[in-house]
Amino acid sequence: MTAHSTYADFYRQSIDHRDTFWSEQAKLIDWKTPPQQVCDYSNPPFAKWFVGGTTNLCHNAVDRHLATRASQAALVAISTETDTERSYSFAELHAEVQRMAAVLRSLGVKKGDRVLIYMPMIAEAAFAMLACVRIGALHSVVFGGFASGSLASRIEDAEPVAVVSADAGSRGGKVVPYKPLLDEAIALSKHKPAAVLMVNRGLAPMHLQPGRDHEWAPLREQHLHTVVPCEWVESTHPSYTLYTSGTTGKPKGVQRDTGGYTVALAASMKHIFDAKPGETYFATSDIGWVVGHSYIIYGPLIAGMTTIMYEGLPTRPDAGVWWSIVEKYRVTHMFSAPTAVRVLKKQDPAYLAQYNVKSLKALWLAGEPLDEPTAQWISDALQVPIIDNYWQTETGWPILTLANGVEKQTTRFGSPGKAMYGYGVKLIDEATGEELTGPNQKGVVAIEGPLPPGCMQTVWRDDARFVNTYWKSIPGRLIYSTFDWGIRDADGYHFILGRTDDVINVAGHRLGTREIEESIASHPNIAEVAVVGVADSLKGQVAMAFAVVRDSSGLTDDAARLKLEGEVMKQVDHQLGAVARPSRVYFVTVLPKTRSGKLLRRALQAVAERRDPGDLTTMEDPAALQQVKDLVG
Repeated sequence: MTAHSTYADFYRQSIDHRDTFWSEQAKLIDWKTPPQQVCDYSNPPFAKWFVGGTTNLCHNAVDRHLATRASQAALVAISTETDTERSYSFAELHAEVQRMAAVLRSLGVKKGDRVLIYMPMIAEAAFAMLACVRIGALHSVVFGGFASGSLASRIEDAEPVAVVSADAGSRGGKVVPYKPLLDEAIALSKHKPAAVLMVNRGLAPMHLQPGRDHEWAPLREQHLHTVVPCEWVESTHPSYTLYTSGTTGKPKGVQRDTGGYTVALAASMKHIFDAKPGETYFATSDIGWVVGHSYIIYGPLIAGMTTIMYEGLPTRPDAGVWWSIVEKYRVTHMFSAPTAVRVLKKQDPAYLAQYNVKSLKALWLAGEPLDEPTAQWISDALQVPIIDNYWQTETGWPILTLANGVEKQTTRFGSPGKAMYGYGVKLIDEATGEELTGPNQKGVVAIEGPLPPGCMQTVWRDDARFVNTYWKSIPGRLIYSTFDWGIRDADGYHFILGRTDDVINVAGHRLGTREIEESIASHPNIAEVAVVGVADSLKGQVAMAFAVVRDSSGLTDDAARLKLEGEVMKQVDHQLGAVARPSRVYFVTVLPKTRSGKLLRRALQAVAERRDPGDLTTMEDPAALQQVKDLVG
């Protein structure tokens, strides 16, 4: 492949000459044993990448840089919550990861075991993730804001040998104690981890259970100089599981391999982000979400960059804090979410103007659709390319964006971009299963198998769910569905039009409406409930609930309704976490349904968004929707 290939040539080669293409990308990482076969797709839809090769994700992220950049900053941990800032060179990161690996081993963690990580955005969380893959254990990171019920279901599914946590996180100056939530989750879970490792930040009191709970600091002291070599694992050996919301309450563990993921990230840093060793990457996400895994921890380190890990809000101590970090650390690559930009858009523009952000090459945004006014505002403010991108927890790296490392291309506001190399992206007619090839035809965004390296191998311990959820929703085709509607213009730019299923996107966080419904329905006075995602100018979408009460005799006035609404919200907070809390809970006498009893969620959503609900001839009780109209105004 020549350096002067157009992106169209590059993409076509990745699809038409798949094995040759990925064999070339595999040279971007270190292998202990070279792969014997690029792709084994003999059992569709299960793809095995770089079969026979052995490698290690931690080696590629840390150890291989020691010869040339040991003293370069690898990880910078900044917290505006605790006013702390600490930089770790590659050599220091290497030492800290070995200490954590030694401690985990001392607690009984072995190759193939799971370690659940429930932590705030602190350096020790990165050490824990890297230590797990160093010794061949699988990490399962659960977002630090999740409540005990959600955490318990994930402990039960992952069956971790050990849990790594901290006394507390902090948000907006408010301390969130983690230990009581963790203790309650373990009490609720059928699976009981043998060991709990606690990082004490001194933010909240922490009761340690004798025999099970251990403090990090004294154990770290014991292993200051312990050498823990990398465990070379098969390319197909799982590196981690990460839970994503589905349309059922049971958590869905996305299982990722090792070799394919390492190659995919190395390739994305080169081709998509045009990143060079020694540059600085600042992703404002959290390790509880896939962006944190791919582009806070692994991707930048694999590329030999400095990565910034940030605990705090974009507006505290003031709305200039992110730009002060860009200036101080000469950030070249910044990755955030449209919600964060919309928050900053409401602040005084002087906060941005006072900092020198000329080091930035571009700002990448993902997690939810990027509206044109927001994109235009931040583009004018930063004077750098604003590059949207679209992907999923399941894929691990972008499906649609611009590969400016291959060929410089122009952003089209409103579009996340073009299909990335390796992804056989199609638009499919939902009813017939036929491919739509003309411009501006609306279809389901789908991907022809095999999924490229770095995508999910399967659902953790549930191959049948992997096949049935992702590969069987389009009639007559074994093809991966993203569950998003899209169109593609004549130049190959895609536009995402919303979900085909019951998953909503709140500020970049995917939530199953079913999970929220189950939580609300467990309130003793709720008989039935429907939750829909409603467009929101700040968060993209918010959850809105419509509930039928069992006993309405007490709901005689606004005060009583507000009290019950508060109870329901508190319950969702407790069971799922604040991120899942609906913006409103409206109480109705009946929910709109078809004559066959199917809930008309799309009609509810349309009314809540003040849109035309469309054809309602199948509706059993037209008055049900009128009641919703009257409530939402």
